[in-house]
Amino acid sequence: MEVNYGNHVLVVPYPSQGHINPMLQFSKRLISKGLKITLAITIHVANKMETQINGPVKVEMISDGHDEGGVMQASSPQAYLETFAIVGSQTLTEIIERRSNSGDPVSCVVYDPFLPWALDVTKQFNLMGAAFYTQSCAVSSIYYYVQKGMMKSPATLGEVVSLPGLPPLEFSDLPSFVAGVGPFPALLSTLLEQFHNIDKADWVLFSSFDKLEAEILNFMSKLWKVRAIGPTIPSKYLDKRIEDDEDYGFNLFEPKTSSCMNWLSSKKNNSVVYVSFGSLSAAKQEQMEEIAWTLWECDYNFLWVVKQAEENKIPSEFLEKISTSDKGLMVTWCPQLEVLSHPAVGCFATHCGFNSTLEALSIGVPMIGFPQWTDQPTNAKCIEAMWEVGMRPKVDEEGIARKMEIDLCVREIMGGGEKGKEMRRNASKWKELAKEAMDGGGSSDKNIVELVAQVKLNVIVAK
Repeated sequence: MEVNYGNHVLVVPYPSQGHINPMLQFSKRLISKGLKITLAITIHVANKMETQINGPVKVEMISDGHDEGGVMQASSPQAYLETFAIVGSQTLTEIIERRSNSGDPVSCVVYDPFLPWALDVTKQFNLMGAAFYTQSCAVSSIYYYVQKGMMKSPATLGEVVSLPGLPPLEFSDLPSFVAGVGPFPALLSTLLEQFHNIDKADWVLFSSFDKLEAEILNFMSKLWKVRAIGPTIPSKYLDKRIEDDEDYGFNLFEPKTSSCMNWLSSKKNNSVVYVSFGSLSAAKQEQMEEIAWTLWECDYNFLWVVKQAEENKIPSEFLEKISTSDKGLMVTWCPQLEVLSHPAVGCFATHCGFNSTLEALSIGVPMIGFPQWTDQPTNAKCIEAMWEVGMRPKVDEEGIARKMEIDLCVREIMGGGEKGKEMRRNASKWKELAKEAMDGGGSSDKNIVELVAQVKLNVIVAK
């Protein structure tokens, strides 16, 4: 395929796996339609990667001011972001200037709104700027309401919030920063900063698709030039139109691919509960213990991803039992897309991060929600009440889902009851709709084509 190298898009993600992967996947889509992509990742992330980004996506490194340790090197997340804004603006400016001086100018910057300063730099060069939200449109709309003073934060315990396009939200369904619970409450102000300069953006993109969040996308479209361009997962699991696009191509952890897939292949169809809480979430030790004994005592096999930093939360007696049994496999990381698409997997116990949620929806796997913080409680609500593809076990006054509640969800989804069958039918429906959106002429594909045409038009005008 011939690429016009004047049509150059610079992609600037927030430096975490859950933000980089969807933006990297979107980059592949843009390349397939004739654009050139440079992905700007921080020096710390580049040094930490377990796999290298290969192929047509080029990589540039920017500094966040904490090149040795990233956010962990800073005194607080807030301090990290403040330093990143200063140093990142300088290095992003240098990249754009260097590309221009080398005869390979940037024509558009796609940036993560967690880094709103990237749009300010973009507009200093009179370039097209596109905000790319890696959280759902639903969650982003809640932050927008708070930022505009149309919704108070912290929310009041016991209050039910009603917003257009969303089911009624109780206190436990709100993003943790809006509810005023969980770690780093000061980060709410940073999240609200996503919108302070959004009116300058030429495009506002969501890693979602029209039929998944139709009413909310329609509302947001009245404010900005909003387009849904997802699901942003590898083409193999959707339309299969991008050759060899089977994985994101980026990992901060090394997946135990062969052990996971060989073990799954020894199991019957729909017999495995897959459990993973993503790259950042950390459940309480008491919650991990409740999950462990539920998995051991239930009637199903299980594959459980427990990051190395979390292994000390697992009961030693449980570890002894699974070491001499083929009922369960515990690994530090796995190839999640391959696991979810394996016929042995019957449900996905998830932290409800939006990437994991989109992957399960796109592959057609029902979910059990264990949201921990940030956007996850709202995603869990949508999974259960809006998309009707999963359940969220009830928690006690300490915020812990106990064994009896978890087991109830496992048996409902895995056991073939009427509610479980309905969730499976809905999961299959969303799988088809996700594929339809990304296929040729689908809603997301049309939106991507529209964006690409605008980038190319701007390049022609600039010439």
